[in-house]
Amino acid sequence: MGLTLGAIVLNTNDLGPAAEFWKQALGYDASPDNPDFLIPRRGPATRLHLDETDRTHLDLWVDRTTSTLDSEVDRLIGLGATRVEDWTYPPDADFVVLAAPDGTVFCVIE
Repeated sequence: MGLTLGAIVLNTNDLGPAAEFWKQALGYDASPDNPDFLIPRRGPATRLHLDETDRTHLDLWVDRTTSTLDSEVDRLIGLGATRVEDWTYPPDADFVVLAAPDGTVFCVIE
């Protein structure tokens, strides 16, 4: 295979606050070559999920060995995220939809 997923690009209106939120949310650091590129401190490569009906967003998976869905949602809200109140959830949903401070929608999944 000649390709790997190198990045997910998020459009944002204000780079500084967006970078700070995502660095804290994901435990990433700014790249030494370009502070607008955020890189993981550790962990496996990012998956790419293709879907014909959903909009582009991040799915953040909870590491159940160290955390819970509720504690991560609370932590992200403490960093400035907000719940997307008008989202329609399926029965027994294992995820919560949040918006970053810049309005970028993402899911936290258990």
